[in-house]
Amino acid sequence: MTARELVSSGQSVTVLEKNPRAGLESSWAGGGILSPLYPWRYPDAVTDLSVIGHKEYPVLAAELFEATGIDPEFIRSGHLILDTEEHDQAKSWAREFSRKISLDDKIKFMSRIGRNELAVIEPELSNSFHSAIWLPAVGQIRNPRMMKALITDLVQKGVKIIPDMAVEKINTQAGKVVSVETSDDKWSADNYLVAAGAWSGSLMKETGLTLEVVPVRGQMILFKTEPGRLRRIIMNNGKYLIPRKDGHIVAGSTLEYVGFNKETTDIGYQMLLQTAVNLAPFLQNAPVVAQWAGLRPGSVDGTPTIDRHPELDNLVICSGHFRNGVIIGLGSAQIAARLLQGKPIKDAVRISLNPYRI
Repeated sequence: MTARELVSSGQSVTVLEKNPRAGLESSWAGGGILSPLYPWRYPDAVTDLSVIGHKEYPVLAAELFEATGIDPEFIRSGHLILDTEEHDQAKSWAREFSRKISLDDKIKFMSRIGRNELAVIEPELSNSFHSAIWLPAVGQIRNPRMMKALITDLVQKGVKIIPDMAVEKINTQAGKVVSVETSDDKWSADNYLVAAGAWSGSLMKETGLTLEVVPVRGQMILFKTEPGRLRRIIMNNGKYLIPRKDGHIVAGSTLEYVGFNKETTDIGYQMLLQTAVNLAPFLQNAPVVAQWAGLRPGSVDGTPTIDRHPELDNLVICSGHFRNGVIIGLGSAQIAARLLQGKPIKDAVRISLNPYRI
């Protein structure tokens, strides 16, 4: 995302990618809900970044589709958050969010609904749920297709993406980064960005910085059903179902502090399966066609670090997005790109930084 911002403003960009292909980590593995899962629980900075994503993702998806022929599958599914007692907090957040996106007062961005309305909005929902917060404007993006379209677009724009090129050393001199080293090469640039997800904390140790970003495993399973069977994103107790355009349904996600272990487990599978069936009973008879895991870049309160390194003037950090990397990634990239170019940050975006220590 940041590379796209930079190349669009005339910069020359190279991406050093540790994997055989770019976009194989949490960017690929996540669900793609275009909202924080419980948006009222986060600091204002996350809300401000979410506003950017909410406004601009439909445009970005259309641009990428036109440029590459790959559909990121932006869908405004709507989001049902079931049986929560946090109605007052949600109402206060929604009022502020609606103001920031300039929503007409006659349009309800959020409403509290009961059992009868639930049955109309999502007929496949289990009748064991009695109320929900309904966010009809919330959309989704299909992560793997989004990444494929984004990477194709970057290559077409002249960005160099170098695979199998994990950075192992950061060389500094006189308060600046002068080069980075991989196992068999050295790379130099005017400015550098660390956006290495869950690996950002480990990489920053090279500079003497303790960055509060840790890997948090999330397991997912994927059902195959007929298109349109489930219509809405539905969520309860932090677990969710996301219906895709072609009938696949993503069920997620676990929250596991197991280091850099991306293995899937039988316990995770059974928990996700049971949760999915409890939400939508028809899934009892739907085939599970995939299971996978990704490592989120966990942070203290879900707020990312987007800032210059405190001692290295030409190094910017953009990491720690935790469970909300897709929805707040677009705004984060805009901030990171402006920092890299020495431009002022827009006053409308108030980003709270995680603590870091030298």
